[in-house]
Amino acid sequence: MTTAYPRELQIQFDKRVPMRDGITLSADIYMPVGTEQQIGQRPVILSRTPYMKAEVSLETAKYFVRNGYIFVAMDVRGRGDSDGEFVPYFNEGRDGYDSVEWCASQPWSDGNVGTIGASYGGRIQWLTAIERPPHLKAMVVLVPPSDPFVETPTGTPSPMHLCWLHLVSGRALQSMARVEWEQVYQHLPLVTMDESVGRSIPAWRTEMQHTQLDDYWEPLCYQQKFDRVDVPALHISGWYDDEQIGTPLNYIGMTRQGATVEARTNQRLLMGPWGHNVNAESRIGDVDFGPQSIIDLRAEQLRWYDRYLKGQPVTGVSPVRIFVMGNNVWRDEQEWPLARTQWTPYYLHSQGRANSRFGNGMLSFTRPETEPVDTYLYDPANAVPFITEATSSQIGGPDDYASLQRRDDMLVYVSEPLQEDVEVTGPIMVDLYASSSAPDTDFMAMLIDVWPNGFRQRLCDGMVRARFRNGMDKPELIQPGEIYHYSIDCWNVSQVFKVGHRICVQITSSAFPKYDRNQNTGAPLGMTSELAVAEQRIYHDAEHPSAVVLPIIPSA
Repeated sequence: MTTAYPRELQIQFDKRVPMRDGITLSADIYMPVGTEQQIGQRPVILSRTPYMKAEVSLETAKYFVRNGYIFVAMDVRGRGDSDGEFVPYFNEGRDGYDSVEWCASQPWSDGNVGTIGASYGGRIQWLTAIERPPHLKAMVVLVPPSDPFVETPTGTPSPMHLCWLHLVSGRALQSMARVEWEQVYQHLPLVTMDESVGRSIPAWRTEMQHTQLDDYWEPLCYQQKFDRVDVPALHISGWYDDEQIGTPLNYIGMTRQGATVEARTNQRLLMGPWGHNVNAESRIGDVDFGPQSIIDLRAEQLRWYDRYLKGQPVTGVSPVRIFVMGNNVWRDEQEWPLARTQWTPYYLHSQGRANSRFGNGMLSFTRPETEPVDTYLYDPANAVPFITEATSSQIGGPDDYASLQRRDDMLVYVSEPLQEDVEVTGPIMVDLYASSSAPDTDFMAMLIDVWPNGFRQRLCDGMVRARFRNGMDKPELIQPGEIYHYSIDCWNVSQVFKVGHRICVQITSSAFPKYDRNQNTGAPLGMTSELAVAEQRIYHDAEHPSAVVLPIIPSA
């Protein structure tokens, strides 16, 4: 059925697209008004989504059609009007290949196909690309999830992942507001948490049966397969995207390991001061990044497609464009991480009482010599909260951690007030030397900008689960009381710490409900309800120089 709406646009609703196994998916085709002869053959932009193709922005479709493209919006398998069963991600590589090639074969297509999508729609572009559809010529990938356990290196899905699985249960979008999520997240054991939602969610229980990186997860892995991909990609995310870690990793992976020289040199990274819903507003929580933080993102995407789907030359575009928070300016760069980075350890110090922001924890560039350990008790029944809304729509932001830093089960290390601006741009790593009384436990690290007025702005954070210290495929419990070295990936940031501000690192053993609570027992993950209190010790001395490694950018 074809409908003309509005006059500049005609839409073919529910076009059936056959997959190789006989299942048909449903697509809406947006094209200019006119006969086939008038329309001619055009490049195609394909958007595949589990969030209902009817929710695709009409303005977005109109924009690309107005600029010479056919726009195709498709429900993925088992969602909306598409046939089949929805099993998150597992069918998307093959279905993506078949969908791209179908678009290329249509009479209104000139054979050049680009893809676009965010979040789920971002990751499945990578799963499609590693299948190598011949007519896939360009991708615009926004806020994609990474490989399993890159974002949540816990062996278990985040409790907040259950919220998303509820949202996409069945064929239509479900209401998240009707569930008391904060109560749901308290449920133990994790494996039966879906009972608290009031819905059977098989995908949750299946994932809970695979609590390490094994063959089950291999079809969902793409970040070690960039050598199969020869597609130019525009990588888009925000510093406060709760899946941010994947976008810089994907850019690095493609520029270093892409299948061809052309692929390696035709990647672009765009990072703004945004959350998961990129380019939506200048203010996140209490921080306003200014009107310049919102850009004409459609125009950026159009230039990308014009270059790789139409062959139009583009000049004056840098491979990397980042928003530098603190100064609140955009800046063009030539690589990521930046070649001029000065990787600088900022060491943890104390007199043995770094507990809370009222303790004596300090940061300095001086390597520690002889210092007492810092100790705290981690009780999973009283976990340290991670500041976030209850649903998974956006997990965290530039939130104020001043009130939480009153807790004694949190170690706080703070620099002296800065005498000059310090820019920190790049990936953040924490080297931590720690022991625990438990056979398994967690350690969390967070980088914070302490403002002169007391506001303590979260920048980025990460965690390590002790049993996975050697990799997600090599679980091994720890010996209580033994000191281990942990590397904590705290993702990426670009922040200028202004004069008078202080740099802060906090260390805890929980960030709930962003990550599930380690129950400190060493039992199989997610299967028990027993909780135990762990005594945690953090070491900072000559033999154990715990530090945050800052990517400092020298001033021009």
